[in-house]
Amino acid sequence: MAPSFDKVDALSINTIRLLAVDATIKSNSGHPGAPMGLAPVSHVLFNKFMSFNPKNPKFINRDRFVLSNGHGCMLLYALLHLYGYDLSLDDLKNFRQLGSKTPGHPEAADTPGVEVTTGPLGQGVSNAVGLAMAEAHYAARFNKPGYELFNNYTYSIMGDGCVMEGVASEACSTAGHLQLGNLIVFYDDNHISIDGDTDQALTEDVLKRYEAYGWHTVWVKDGDHDLAGIAAAIEEAQSVKDKPSIIKITTTIGFGSKLQGTHGVHGNPLKKDDAAHVKELFGFDPNESFVVPQEVYDLAAKQAAAGAAAEEAWNQLFAKYASDYPELAADLTLRIENKLPEGWEKSLPVYSTSDPAIASRKLSETVLNKICDIVPGLIGGSADLTGSNFTRWKTAVDFQPPSTGFGEYSGRYVRYGVREHSMGAIMNGLAAYGGLIPFGGTFLNFVSYAAGAVRLSALSDVRVIWVATHDSIGLGEDGPTHQPIETLAHFRALPNIMVWRPADGNETSAAYYKALTETHTPSILALSRQNLPQLEGSSIEKAIKGGYVLKEVENADVTIVSTGSEVYLSLEATQILESKGLKARLVSLPDWLTFDKQSEEYKLSVFPDGHPILSVEVMTTLGWQKYSHEQFGINRFGASGPYLQVYKKFGFTPEGIAERAEKTIEFWKGIPLRSPIRRAFTQVE
Repeated sequence: MAPSFDKVDALSINTIRLLAVDATIKSNSGHPGAPMGLAPVSHVLFNKFMSFNPKNPKFINRDRFVLSNGHGCMLLYALLHLYGYDLSLDDLKNFRQLGSKTPGHPEAADTPGVEVTTGPLGQGVSNAVGLAMAEAHYAARFNKPGYELFNNYTYSIMGDGCVMEGVASEACSTAGHLQLGNLIVFYDDNHISIDGDTDQALTEDVLKRYEAYGWHTVWVKDGDHDLAGIAAAIEEAQSVKDKPSIIKITTTIGFGSKLQGTHGVHGNPLKKDDAAHVKELFGFDPNESFVVPQEVYDLAAKQAAAGAAAEEAWNQLFAKYASDYPELAADLTLRIENKLPEGWEKSLPVYSTSDPAIASRKLSETVLNKICDIVPGLIGGSADLTGSNFTRWKTAVDFQPPSTGFGEYSGRYVRYGVREHSMGAIMNGLAAYGGLIPFGGTFLNFVSYAAGAVRLSALSDVRVIWVATHDSIGLGEDGPTHQPIETLAHFRALPNIMVWRPADGNETSAAYYKALTETHTPSILALSRQNLPQLEGSSIEKAIKGGYVLKEVENADVTIVSTGSEVYLSLEATQILESKGLKARLVSLPDWLTFDKQSEEYKLSVFPDGHPILSVEVMTTLGWQKYSHEQFGINRFGASGPYLQVYKKFGFTPEGIAERAEKTIEFWKGIPLRSPIRRAFTQVE
């Protein structure tokens, strides 16, 4: 039955508009234009279609709503307030204030009801693709006849900026291929971006592009007034089960303002006289601010109550489901509680020096084969590099629409295609849905393509894993275009992300252990193409501290600290030094973030006072100063050639490392040294 609309709906729409006006004026910053233009479609969606329970924002089968960029953040905050989320009028009045629940762009960790952290254009709609993929997977895995546990929709609003961003194009192409009929995106066609009229930069037919992607398309030509048309478009989109839908809504940015339809209302608060004009136009007192009529609260409360009832019905259904399908129910309960299966870590492989040398990308494959059937929440793939990343485990089934013949929605191996950036953003959405642990493979150098999504992974506190192979100049013949130099320094500089570069099998297992157990931190696993020997003295227990002493000697002349494929070269270098009567300790430091979280006492036991420390890594030396007195690395691009020749060219041989260690010892001889770990000031963390 089509929804009907009355004067309270109009009052609700205008209330949303004016909350955005008042909040941006009080904070003297923000974007009132988009909320004023999008108030009609957002009201229709929230009040007539969406199912959610504000008292439990994490209800697993709720409909998801993603504001693809932050320009309309006050729209979202106003809606969350009206519908009873933990967001008061005082919170709206503190818009963009330090420590508020209403930051300048929506952040999932700060604001109850916000699904994903958005702001950078195109990221949100790409997250929405991941959310829709998650629902499709859950429905295929858990739904049974008479038990439709998962049937939620993912809705997203995007503007012209998102339409122009490449990451959104990548993700929406993926969504079309995957036939995600549970994904409905609203395209705010207001013809305005920050620079002015979009005709200056965007003249394509967006709907035709999305039709080519395999999307169902609808156009509501009067998004300012045609509430019935908006509702009909949503109903039409919901009826299309084998395609995602895009609904183009032509709106007037800053509707009601004297500056409506111009970029002047896009990114600046309304002037006081204009705000008074708008309030009078909509029947509000121009001398009052942050006014919400009781009728508006009451209308929103009915929809919120319906959502609470839907959750209660779901809980009752799940109780019966648990009786009929106890194993599936137990699996789903673990996911909802964000737990891993008991004893899963026992499946992690352990190595000794008698085991053969193996590339860490192959060691990673072994881990995945051991744990993917034990940890059913793992869902992963590759950006068209499956045969190089070794990300597909033996029993994997592809996540694909059944109609393609390539797989099933219940499958857990994702063919992302050559779309690194959207792979990162989609993984953020998969993780945000709940109960899934996404991983994605590419070359380490090409994780940089996805830097925007990686940054939001860290900011959002989501557990995603990058299987980043071909981690150094060790990939040799592919040359400097593929050889990462600055990549690790870049991502190590990010807060809240683990960047693991394991040196052998035990360290690779440790990297996966931390990647799975740190539930609010993403990980990059930098893995070698070339074979690495299993090291004496390594263990999972030691490596999960992020750094440890691999070789200890008393009264050392030097400590060498290294990562990944350079650790065994450094170990051989210590033997060369010993033959010359010099004592060298060796430290393996696979992850800086994890190591930095250890106690000061432990860190100083790894990097003690009294002698020089030399770092060795075939990357930029930037950042190593926090652990070492001298740094041996590469501060230029690499070179093409067989990897052993490339390593030799740059001096990364046992002999070359030993030579630099000798020079380090000689340079610092007789100088009292304190460990670089010691700090004279407290850093902001």
